[in-house]
Amino acid sequence: MVKVFNQNYKARIEKFLERQHFMKLVGFDLNVIDEGRTEGWLELREEHQQQTGLVHGGVTATVADIVAGFSAYTVVAEDQHVVTGEIKISYFAPGRGQKLYAKGWVVKQGKKMNFCEAEVWCIDGEKRTLIAKATTTMVTLFSEDVAKRKS
Repeated sequence: MVKVFNQNYKARIEKFLERQHFMKLVGFDLNVIDEGRTEGWLELREEHQQQTGLVHGGVTATVADIVAGFSAYTVVAEDQHVVTGEIKISYFAPGRGQKLYAKGWVVKQGKKMNFCEAEVWCIDGEKRTLIAKATTTMVTLFSEDVAKRKS
């Protein structure tokens, strides 16, 4: 059970998504935003593949980072931001298919850090395969921290 410090978290995240340039570049779509959890999809294209035709590990790590990070954003206050402090990803199976599905959630909520997890699944026709799992530490930036970075 998480405690939400901003009841307008969904609208805030939707506004942030407009400025998520890298997320747009890779084509990831975050379409579920709930208290303490998010989910999204990526239609796989040739540019997402490494040299043998499998999903590049960096793409998998990116979508895991996005869903974990935004799950943490759902629980912080309006004047706070979230950045990745640490991410560890374990790859379980090769990514081969038409889509990636990723879901992230807050495991342990804290004042300065939120510990989150993410799973990335590859969809190949009717087959769904868990290809990776990530554990993350999402660091909370307070308004005074953000002001210092801007000056």
